[in-house]
Amino acid sequence: MTSQAPLRIVHCFRSPVGGIFRHVRDLAEQHSKAGHQVGILCDSTTGSAHEDRLFEQIMPYLSLGLTRLPIQRSVAPSDLSAVVTSYKQIKALQPDVLHGHGAKGGVVARVIGSLLRAKKYRVARFYSPHGGSLHFAKASPAGQAVFMAERILERMTDGMSFVCDYERETYEHKVGKPHCVATRIYNGISDRDFGKVTPENDAVDLLYVGMLRDLKGPDLFIDAFAEAERLVGRPLRGLVVGDGPDEEKYRKQIEMKGLGRRIAMLPAMPAREAFAKSDILVVPSRAEAMPYIVLEALAAEKCLIASRVGGIPEILGADSPALVSPGNVQELANAMATALTQPDWKTVTMPKPEAFRSRFSAVVMAREMEQFYRARLATLT
Repeated sequence: MTSQAPLRIVHCFRSPVGGIFRHVRDLAEQHSKAGHQVGILCDSTTGSAHEDRLFEQIMPYLSLGLTRLPIQRSVAPSDLSAVVTSYKQIKALQPDVLHGHGAKGGVVARVIGSLLRAKKYRVARFYSPHGGSLHFAKASPAGQAVFMAERILERMTDGMSFVCDYERETYEHKVGKPHCVATRIYNGISDRDFGKVTPENDAVDLLYVGMLRDLKGPDLFIDAFAEAERLVGRPLRGLVVGDGPDEEKYRKQIEMKGLGRRIAMLPAMPAREAFAKSDILVVPSRAEAMPYIVLEALAAEKCLIASRVGGIPEILGADSPALVSPGNVQELANAMATALTQPDWKTVTMPKPEAFRSRFSAVVMAREMEQFYRARLATLT
């Protein structure tokens, strides 16, 4: 990837689940293969056996190690202790690049990076929102406080990278045009994620894969599933795959709607393993930035139905019939029924595999990120 001196890169984020974790894992792997030294600092209180397995897979690429310590989701007094501990750990690693992901990771990376700069360390401070604080309403008191904090933290930022144009536009609308240098670098997925996944012999009709929390819309999937059955005119089979804080609530919802025998639930598993459970994936999120599950599904040549949120229209096309209004159960059910009853719907609506791969490759993402790191490092004195 480069003939220049290797970089020492440390990524900071809170919870090792979901898209942020995937983004960091892919960057770490690609940059490590290019000769850079990479480390991760994240929360120790979240994650499951699935995430533990993912850490085991990524450890060979973390020459600067893995540091886990308690980092609360909301602002808490324990944050001060976390910052102090993080400062000691990161200082010992002597990074060239500190990259914070998400709101909490962005605070940790930029505050610690600024403390190191005050000690005359040459370290560049980067921030990627990944949605995060941008989910707050602009007019709400909490949102105003968060966006004011974002504005203040820009003064401690050498570069911001957004994962899609939507995320950048949302930041500019809610916070303002960044005072620091900013760029857009699309999420990308690795070569092993490309290739058709054929459904199993006992595959279900409709599949949800993701975190079990309302923001991701499992409740919408369940409601729309019931309506899609009515539209199709026959019993359907569905599957919900994932872990999260609202799991029990969705189990009760399934039972209350009389769908206990037709919608099953399984814990989180590797995406391509889950994709073998069905040929139709439903992503009913209420909000997103640039969700990896969409990229992974398209790389696996799945039929996709998704909410028109975040950067998803940048992947499928703004006018794609596979997109539905967020929170609209009837539109979602209509799309489900259409995908099930029109044999050529997948061919007509999904992007061509070659064109998709040329835009959303982890190799491209990592190369562009390295170029961004080096350009900003070159401005430091």
